[in-house]
Amino acid sequence: MTPAAGTAAADPAVPDPADSDLVRAARGLPVSRTPVWFMRQAGRSLPEYRALRAGTAMLEACQDADLVTEITLQPVRRHGVDAAILFSDIVLPLVVAGLDIEIKPGVGPVVAAPVRSVADVDALPPLEPERLEFLQTAVRQLVAELGGTPLIGFAGAPFTLATYLIEGGPSKEHARTKAFMYAEPEAWSRLLDRLAVSAAIFLRAQIDAGAVAVQLFDSWAGVLSAADYAHRVLPHSRAVFDGLGDARLGEDRVPRIHFGVGTGELLPLIGDAGADVVGVDWRVPLDEATRRVGPGRSLQGNLDPAVLLADRATVDREVRRVVAEGAAARGHIFNLGHGVLPETDPDVLTHVVDLVHELTAR
Repeated sequence: MTPAAGTAAADPAVPDPADSDLVRAARGLPVSRTPVWFMRQAGRSLPEYRALRAGTAMLEACQDADLVTEITLQPVRRHGVDAAILFSDIVLPLVVAGLDIEIKPGVGPVVAAPVRSVADVDALPPLEPERLEFLQTAVRQLVAELGGTPLIGFAGAPFTLATYLIEGGPSKEHARTKAFMYAEPEAWSRLLDRLAVSAAIFLRAQIDAGAVAVQLFDSWAGVLSAADYAHRVLPHSRAVFDGLGDARLGEDRVPRIHFGVGTGELLPLIGDAGADVVGVDWRVPLDEATRRVGPGRSLQGNLDPAVLLADRATVDREVRRVVAEGAAARGHIFNLGHGVLPETDPDVLTHVVDLVHELTAR
């Protein structure tokens, strides 16, 4: 049992995060109400976040246990969401391992020395678990502060991290990545193998410190055909989840969530990678996603983040639609179809949480 579950169980007055609605929905069990959290809920839409981060670079903030703790807690306090998501960045394991990567405002992660050859792959430094003490310190602090609210750990999936390493930064076409994948199949496989090991180490460190669920983000997997994803990517995503080994929460394993953008054609495959919950972006209705994924997994999603910028009547209508469509799934975790946009009014997020809870109270 994780420290999170053990801590809650030690005090009968504190609900056990291992038996929270989030964990129960992930397992397809009955819930008291549909759990809600938002991707990028800890971040740019909150004025208190912007004030706290002022003068501190993103990757520096991600390695400061006290800052990580406070930023992660901010949306829990403000919105009353049913889970906290660790404040971090998908490239952080690469940075901790020793790669020169900078997150440039308005651009994203920029890699000083992109991977362009077999030799570049072989030269990548491994992630040493002992370098993640700051991460485990932050998770332990969060577990102590969150009480019965579950903490979700996360990491970037091998394909998405490979795109940053090969492109040297964000890309719309991912042409270099695909060319490398096709032209250098052995080097491609070695690169994703290494990234899978790194992601598993990063996730396992969070679980061992008390995270009660994890999410693997494959932000750019939607640029692939189903055939390429199945043969060239899926085995490596599966290796991340397999790398978590016997990480358990009570009698069952720690729930695993797998999410990508533009992955409507890949939804059955994303589930096959080993997820308990498949995250769905806004393009595919959840009732249709249920059909594609099959009955054995729960779903997460999938309100379009842009809806939150519309009028209140539109927000309410779209929230009701997502809740209704999500009822088809084995279990439903309400979320957005991607991250919170920076210009989102925080009060709208709070309203959405309240509305979902009102609509789904058992």
